[in-house]
This record gives sequence, structure tokens and C-alpha cells, in this order.
Amino acid sequence: MDKLIAEARRLAADYRRATGKPLAGVSSEICQYDAARLLNLEVCNPPVGGYDAVGRGEREGKRIQIKGRAIFDERKSGQRIGQLKLDQEWDSVMLVLMDENLEPFEIYEAEREDIMECLARSPSRRASRGAMSVARFKNIARLVWTRENGIETDELWDNRSGP
Repeated sequence: MDKLIAEARRLAADYRRATGKPLAGVSSEICQYDAARLLNLEVCNPPVGGYDAVGRGEREGKRIQIKGRAIFDERKSGQRIGQLKLDQEWDSVMLVLMDENLEPFEIYEAEREDIMECLARSPSRRASRGAMSVARFKNIARLVWTRENGIETDELWDNRSGP
């Protein structure tokens, strides 16, 4: 699988550079694979109702929707995540942010209650259909993985304390 995903990543990035358009459907498969590999999830194959994976380890049994977004220009505002399945059963949503080569650089996780509360407060009709911007999602979510540090913990880090 690692070789296949690496090849899909390369082809999708080359396609976008050549055409200016994303290769449809590829990024969602890549981000599911990355989230599962990096955060100990089991992808549902075939997909089940409103979730894409089930947690193992510290997320044991948690039903997780996985969304992905390739960020080509961080200055560009208004980037949106895929529509959330509000009427289905799930516990949290993970957002895998990828660079121009479709390599993950951050993964965020938001709990269902926080997402539903945020969408309920929004005056937008898009929100009632489960649409949300990347920026809004990041505001209510917790950073759970970065390319630099791997799995992020909730512990506070103090660079001034001695050994």
C-alpha cells in the first residue's frame, strides 16, 4: 500500500501542476490512508454510514469522519472542507492538511458536539448542510499530529525549564 499511495501522490501532484486542477477523488483516499497510518485508525472498507475509520488504542471504538484538504496557497482565505455528514452516526472529524505534493503536514480533530454547536451558531445556510471553512474547523479542533513532531499531546511544553 505504501508504494501505491506514494505513486498516487506523485501522479496527483504532477496532474495538478500540469492542468491546474486536482485529480478528483485521489486526495480523499490519500488522507484516509495517512490518518490511519499516523494515528492508529482502521479504515472502514467499504465505508460505513457517516464515518470512514474506527479508532484503535487511545481512540478505541471511536467513529471518525476523515476530511482532507491540499493547501497550495496559505494566503488564500475561504478554503472549505468537504461537507460533513450531519445526519449520520460519528464521533469526531479529522482534517488532514496536505501540501502541494499531497504530503500531510497537520492533522486536526474536532468532536461531534463542538462541530454541531459551531454550525448551529452560524447564520450561513451552508452551515446547515454541514459546510465549514478550514479556518473555522481549526478554531474548534485540536491539533493531533504535525510533520515536525508527530503525534501532538495535550501536555504543555516549557522551553525555559532546566533538565
